[in-house]
Amino acid sequence: MAAPSSTTGPAPAACFIHDRDCLTGHGNARETWKELVAGRCALKPAPALGPDGGDPVPLALRAPFRHAAPPRWWNDLVGFLDPVKGPPWGDRDHPVLVASSNFGIDALYSLGKKHNPAFIPFSTPHGCVEALCRELGWGAHHYIFSHACVSAHLAMERAARFISTGRARRALVVAFDFVGPFVSGGFHALKILNQAFPAPYRDTENGSIGLGDGAAYFVLDREGSPFRLGRSHTYNEMFHFTGNDPSGSGFDRVLAPHARSSHRNGFWIKGHGTGTLEAGKLEARAVDQTFPGAPLVSWKGSLGHTLGSCAAVETALALEAIENGEIPGTVGSGEPFFASNVRTAPFSPNDFDSVLLLSNAFGGAHASLLLHYD
Repeated sequence: MAAPSSTTGPAPAACFIHDRDCLTGHGNARETWKELVAGRCALKPAPALGPDGGDPVPLALRAPFRHAAPPRWWNDLVGFLDPVKGPPWGDRDHPVLVASSNFGIDALYSLGKKHNPAFIPFSTPHGCVEALCRELGWGAHHYIFSHACVSAHLAMERAARFISTGRARRALVVAFDFVGPFVSGGFHALKILNQAFPAPYRDTENGSIGLGDGAAYFVLDREGSPFRLGRSHTYNEMFHFTGNDPSGSGFDRVLAPHARSSHRNGFWIKGHGTGTLEAGKLEARAVDQTFPGAPLVSWKGSLGHTLGSCAAVETALALEAIENGEIPGTVGSGEPFFASNVRTAPFSPNDFDSVLLLSNAFGGAHASLLLHYD
């Protein structure tokens, strides 16, 4: 068994978030925030294998599954990224960092089903990103990040390093994961995607997740803005391919550096909270023990799990909520909870000056990022 690995990123030197947006089953960041505050759910029952059938499972899709080249989501994603198309993105001073856990894996699935070579350009991470760069006119300085559900966290952390070390003037972080039958069918085979809807952090007999389409982008640079990136931390237990160390050590280790922060009593927590029982219990209890009283929320009960893009999607929503003065509570769940600090009702961001953003993944990968706001 490999030894656990851990990295702590220094608080970025004057690294700020400027332009950003996200895309979910509800719409863009503004539209999604409104739906979350209202407690509405984007998840709907749909066949796990789309046109190939399967049990109905909760999915938050922007368009139905279909075998198509380009993929069903291609024009949706390209249109969403129109504000950041073209130069200078992708030159040496303006790198593009692209994160996903699945990229074009469902094009590969379609290739196997239909034997149509039109699926080939979209069927690998490299091919998918190269096609996206050509479509959007981005240059050769682009980087791919893929490590399950912490993918977008890693891209954000590396972009901050590029900025703070002077390697880049500005950086563009793009994350996207659109659900397809290969991904949906895989989670269904593990029995964590089933006919039940997710109830994050609820202490119940059976857990379940939903899956959702998601994309986001961020522009980072050194110029001042209301949102400044703070310290980040990652930890990988390397305990099991699909499970966490039952002691909860990974959750404890990824929170510990922030417990020593001067902002300890000044932040709320955007948790991972997929709806699975073991991970939900370990996360909620670790947060409650390390930061007693700090509000903990999850939005995956409405959006579904947007996979490797979830950190970027939910960070964009956190910023939207802060700007609009109302943080959505945990959607789609209810008591009893694994911990007392889980919030279901919306609350004001004005009692805090920071948000701690958490992601956790298969294989015991954990990531955290502290984001300060004025």
